[in-house]
Amino acid sequence: MSSENPAASRYTTIATDVLHEVEIKRSRFITYLRRVSDEPAARELVAELRKSYFDARHHCSAFVLGADRMVQRSSDDGEPSGTAGIPMLEALTKRDTGQGTDLSDIVAVCVRYFGGIKLGAGGLVRAYSDSVSQALEQAQLLRVQRMHRYTLDTTHAQAPRYENELRAAGFQVGETTWHPESAQLTLAIADEPGRKETLEAHIASLTAGAGTLNYLDQRWVDLP
Repeated sequence: MSSENPAASRYTTIATDVLHEVEIKRSRFITYLRRVSDEPAARELVAELRKSYFDARHHCSAFVLGADRMVQRSSDDGEPSGTAGIPMLEALTKRDTGQGTDLSDIVAVCVRYFGGIKLGAGGLVRAYSDSVSQALEQAQLLRVQRMHRYTLDTTHAQAPRYENELRAAGFQVGETTWHPESAQLTLAIADEPGRKETLEAHIASLTAGAGTLNYLDQRWVDLP
């Protein structure tokens, strides 16, 4: 099975929700960050905060979804066009996570209570951008990797040795299924160029050419 674009096989998101509040010229900017997997979940947070902060003037939002970050949306929610949603979105998409600008599966909602002093277009852009950036400073980042899983059939006697040697070689070994006459190991590798070939070569060496990998599935895994 061929891999998809390696550049989109991993990305960074946040591990837990974040709440950050800042006051700028008497206006309160309350920013929430949440990890989400799809657009309905992102919009659900916006709706949730509209109810919680029903008396606030604005509930601006931005979100980025998918490993390839192809889904990007933003809303000014009544603020002058381009002064809230887009700056919030750019704070997410241009964030350097230490692995590049690969932050995704995240929604930011910024609730504003107007304090009576107008900030002007430039002031609003800075306020919304900084609110999200400061919230991200508090976030615990999490790497997500697309993995391919395989099974390897072996004997009861050989299974423990194979498990130990594969782990020692840096491969992820999952659960082992025990059948009456055999055992089946579950192995996982990152969806990256050359990883399958490396695993196949290791299995061939480990089993003297007798072992055969069987493709199981593909899944996204939160890395420790």
